[in-house]
Amino acid sequence: MNNDKEEQLLKKRFFELSKIADLKGICTYTDFLNLNEISIFKSINKELPNVNYQLYGGYEGAERNVICFYGDKSVKAFSSYITCIRIKPLNKKFSDDLTHRDFLGAIMNLRLERSKIGDILVKEKEAYVFCLSSISSFIIDNLNKIKHTSIQCERMNEEAPEIRPTFKEIRGTISSPRLDSIIALAFGSSRSSMLNLISSGNVFVDGRLVESNSYVLKKGDIVSVRGHGKFIYKELQNQTKKGRYYCLILKYT
Repeated sequence: MNNDKEEQLLKKRFFELSKIADLKGICTYTDFLNLNEISIFKSINKELPNVNYQLYGGYEGAERNVICFYGDKSVKAFSSYITCIRIKPLNKKFSDDLTHRDFLGAIMNLRLERSKIGDILVKEKEAYVFCLSSISSFIIDNLNKIKHTSIQCERMNEEAPEIRPTFKEIRGTISSPRLDSIIALAFGSSRSSMLNLISSGNVFVDGRLVESNSYVLKKGDIVSVRGHGKFIYKELQNQTKKGRYYCLILKYT
C-alpha cells in the first residue's frame, strides 16, 4: 500500500471516529499515532465534525499519542483507555544494560501491532511502557525476559508514573531562531547538513510537519527530528557584539 493511500485511509478513519462521537455522544479513540500521523490529523482537524477532541499519550510531553473524540467535556477521556506498565529486572545487579530498542523489540516479539504501543521511558534498566489497556494483561502475562535478563511487569495504578523525561541543557549562539540554525545547535552539526533532514520530511514542530528551513521557532516549541531525537526550544537570550543570539535548548535524553 502506497503512502498516499495510507494517508487517505487515515483521514477517513478520523472522519468516521469524529462523526460517531458527534452523533452518538460517546468517546471514540484512535490507536497510538506517530508524529507524521498526528501532523496529518492537525492538517484536517478543522474539517471534522464539531466535536471535542484531545491528544494524550499517558503523560505530559508524550511523542506518540491517542486521539479521543468526545461530546461531553466532563468526561475523563483516557481514564481507562491507556495503561502504563512498569518493566523491571528481577535482579538489577545481574541485568543487561537494557535500552529503548531492547524493550521495544521484546514487546514486538509478542506479535503486537506497533500502533498499540505508545512511548517507552527508560531509566536505570527499568522501563515504563504506555499501551492500550486492551493489551496490557497480555504483555504482563507473556513478557518475562529481555535479552538475557529475566524481568517482571506490573501495572501502574496511578494515571502516570513518577518518572519523567530528563533533559540536557544546550547553550550556544545562533544568527536567528530559524529552524535550520536551532536544529544544527541542538545536534552539534552544521546548518547545511540539516537542510536535507528538513526537506525530506523528518522534522516536526509541536507535532506538525515542517519542511521549510527558514521556519521561525517560538518559545516553548517542541522539535522532533526522526532518527536524532527531540528538544524544547526555550528562548533567545542576550545578543553578542557580532549580532548573534545566545540560545537555550533542552534536549531530551
